[in-house]
Amino acid sequence: MSNTPLKARKVSFSWEGTPMHWVPGDPFATHTMNVLHLLLPAGERWFVHVYKQVLPLIRDDRLREDVIGFIGQEAMHSQAHDEVLPHLKELGLDPTPYTAQIDWFFEKLLGDRTPPLLNAWVVPPSPGRARRWWLMERVALIAAIEHYTAFLGDWILNADELDRRRADPTMLDLMRWHGAEEVEHRSVAFDLFMHVDGSYRRRVRTWATAFSTLVFLWQRGARFFMENDPTLVDGKASFKDFYVCGRRGTLPATGDMLKSIPRYLSRAYHPSQEGCTEQALAYLATSPAALAAEKAEKGAT
Repeated sequence: MSNTPLKARKVSFSWEGTPMHWVPGDPFATHTMNVLHLLLPAGERWFVHVYKQVLPLIRDDRLREDVIGFIGQEAMHSQAHDEVLPHLKELGLDPTPYTAQIDWFFEKLLGDRTPPLLNAWVVPPSPGRARRWWLMERVALIAAIEHYTAFLGDWILNADELDRRRADPTMLDLMRWHGAEEVEHRSVAFDLFMHVDGSYRRRVRTWATAFSTLVFLWQRGARFFMENDPTLVDGKASFKDFYVCGRRGTLPATGDMLKSIPRYLSRAYHPSQEGCTEQALAYLATSPAALAAEKAEKGAT
């Protein structure tokens, strides 16, 4: 990890020229990556909400600074992806039915209330114990999710096939700016979990929950986009399509994703073993959106 403090880069994007299928000739790869615009606004708002509750429990000053920087970056990611949704609606693909479900998932199912099934898993002696248990579960869930966001960030930074296929440069910049920041802050969520809890059993349990939930939500999101894309006739999504696109290089390879599982479950795991901070910072130093944000920030001071 770099010693450079994490900071939120206040980027903005203009979507007027971005087509429906921003990976030319590949609507499935396009819409599979578009699922990020459905999941991330609510998901990263949830990250921020949970981490604000954890801040008082952090006893390490450097980690607290990293978590505050993480919160700023995740809030900016949520906003940037949220701004894509009106553009999709203008193109005739209204994401509202799906985003309403995602909002419910993060705000209600994973919200602050104690889950109804909690007493079936543990018998907390007090409401305070139950609330802390649930907070630790969510901190561990975020660490597991961040393992995959860092994996995807590393993939998009190295997805040369998208350049060869002339993917829309604005959307590619959004994806790579976001991916680079995921690689940059990839250790924060795991370090926070280890600091406030660190239970290996909890890490395994929440990984299983996070992985199965992400697969479920992602396939439903891709199916939603393919079925509601007005430019497609009988649009469908399948795991075979994902596998084929992974072989082509327009999506992550299935084998690489599966290989990441034992790495996270290893007792010796640490996110610093994944990705490359120098590559991430190098992209952020050349990203059109990040450069524009830096220029605007300097102009305001």
